[in-house]
Amino acid sequence: MKIDLMFPDLASRAVQYNARASVADFDACMANYARLARQAKAEVAGIYDLPYGMGKAERLDVFPACAQPAPLFVFIHGGYWHSQSKEDACGMAGVLHQHGIALATVEYTLLPEATLAEAVREVRSAIAWLYRHAAQYGIDPQRIHVGGSSAGGHLVGMLFAPDWQQDYGLPADVIKGVLALSGLYDIRPLCDIYVNDWLRLYPDQAARLSPLLCLPTAAQAGKLVLSVGGKETDGFRHQTLAYHQAASAQGLEVTLVEDSHNNHFSLLDELAVADSPLSLALLRMIGV
Repeated sequence: MKIDLMFPDLASRAVQYNARASVADFDACMANYARLARQAKAEVAGIYDLPYGMGKAERLDVFPACAQPAPLFVFIHGGYWHSQSKEDACGMAGVLHQHGIALATVEYTLLPEATLAEAVREVRSAIAWLYRHAAQYGIDPQRIHVGGSSAGGHLVGMLFAPDWQQDYGLPADVIKGVLALSGLYDIRPLCDIYVNDWLRLYPDQAARLSPLLCLPTAAQAGKLVLSVGGKETDGFRHQTLAYHQAASAQGLEVTLVEDSHNNHFSLLDELAVADSPLSLALLRMIGV
């Protein structure tokens, strides 16, 4: 069954892909991200603003685990590629720390200062940096997992893609698992609506940067866990369902965590709840 990502016309498509307009309390959602991040930083010691590249935005924070070497979860924030930051993206640090998992949160150059291709290159560089500096921060380089929400879901989808790892001197299986929340996996539908004000892509360029169109083989891939909020628009729901369908058809090990009560922004908060279905799925993916 083909899942509609384009919708009947441009006006309805713009509504379907407008996450901010889909919630009545956007500012409250952002305030909760900040609150959870402050709480996590008070509970778990972090090492901040480690440079993984030459650009001013190419920085990451590491929250080491007590028992080392530890598995690592790398989280990439959302914000439609042009807003938000890593500073408010560590709300899950406490839950991970309880289970002996290190956390890294990654910043990248926002659009339109950067291109989307550059943002993809930066997060791949961050993985290479973490792999090479793993021992310094008590990280097991053989147990790197990644996650992201919204635009971050797209970026971790591009980390799940094949054939880039060798360009960074990394093993093909450097990523052992991916958690993608409310992601954008085929970005061609965004080229005709307001999002292209900062994406600035033609459809053929967007195709090359769409995770749905560059899936790995089953032999190359780690585990994939997907979720989308039950209160999200059909645009974001269809994106997740289409990616799940394509990954399943490829024979990949993919899990869809059902949700009934979260919107596009509150879904991420589930990772700060130790026994939420999303946290439990993440822990199973990491293997703890």
